[in-house]
Amino acid sequence: MTDIGNGRLELGLGLLSIGRSWGVRPAAVPGEAEADALLRRALDLGIRVLDTAPAYGGSEAVLGRFLARLPGPQRSAVTVMTKAGEHWDPETGVPFADHGRDALRRSIDRSLGLLDRVDVLQIHKATVEVVDSPGVVAAIDHARGAGVTRFGASVATVDAGLRAIETGLYSFLQFPFSSANRQMLPLLPAMAGAGLRAIVNRPFAMGALVGPDADGDAARSAFAFIARHLADGIVLTGTGKVAHLEANAASFAGAMAQPAP
Repeated sequence: MTDIGNGRLELGLGLLSIGRSWGVRPAAVPGEAEADALLRRALDLGIRVLDTAPAYGGSEAVLGRFLARLPGPQRSAVTVMTKAGEHWDPETGVPFADHGRDALRRSIDRSLGLLDRVDVLQIHKATVEVVDSPGVVAAIDHARGAGVTRFGASVATVDAGLRAIETGLYSFLQFPFSSANRQMLPLLPAMAGAGLRAIVNRPFAMGALVGPDADGDAARSAFAFIARHLADGIVLTGTGKVAHLEANAASFAGAMAQPAP
């Protein structure tokens, strides 16, 4: 398992796109060969953090089969993050939240069965009421018993993030953050003070900052904004296309190479 507490900002790959269609410009879910090519290219580019979830449709299953084919040392270098709390209904094609103890335990067991090893388990759709609810605390204990050692909360509000920090249960917080969505800024000092690591999603504000035909400058600027506020953490790029991944990796590297203002 790669060291993900390494005091620097790094690029991770969000895997919603290989599991189900989503977003303002939904694309078809790639076939497994295309998904494998994406995942292999991510590793070639030095990306070592892969973020999935049960609510991402078939994403965990596709990722698990890919990981099972990796040689041992290469598999050990990958950090796999998944979630529990939002679930997928294959019949309706709609995700739904359930943070009850039994639903969470079933979800965790299924994720472990598909992925074999989970390095970071995050509570999905974590609200103020959810982050340390009895069901969530029991589920975290269950996951610890199954070998999971690190936990996070995926939050959408500052209040939920602050409550997650107060509980002492979590090492990571995942949240949306970009120049177009700065609402989580007040959370950053509290996270730093408590030693929690950020996992940033939606760095392009669902595409609003880059557009379908934008050049690398827009993506580089979006990443540079995050770097000005976070010296340490994981920034997730979400795509199902190799070319898009390569472009985002180049833009991220360019942003990290820029001198501090």
